[in-house]
Amino acid sequence: QVQLVESGGGLVQAGGSLRLSCAASGRTFSSYGVGWIRQAPGEEREFVAGIRWSGDSTYYADSVKGRFIVSRDNAKNTVYLQMNSLKSDDTAVYYCAAGQYGSGSRSGRYDHWGQGTQVTVSS
Repeated sequence: QVQLVESGGGLVQAGGSLRLSCAASGRTFSSYGVGWIRQAPGEEREFVAGIRWSGDSTYYADSVKGRFIVSRDNAKNTVYLQMNSLKSDDTAVYYCAAGQYGSGSRSGRYDHWGQGTQVTVSS
């Protein structure tokens, strides 16, 4: 069983940056694909970015390409989401989710979810 804990959210001005972390328990985290999914108030959940379990592929929504970077450090059992040039439209609760041997893509399988971290971008 894998447990996920997100951190790093907060309030930032438009144009600023934040780095989210997704820390996982479990010795086999390196075999999990991880995705970042966000949900704004009154909106459906939206895939943002993800990384394959092997770390050799990353995926991004069109709305964040060129601004967000997803990476992983298996030695620390952590996946990161570096968010740059933030916009008010990026305001949402950000969740990380994991699936064993998952692709980390929009259509990937995610069996484990964190509790989410709030990101608020002021204009």
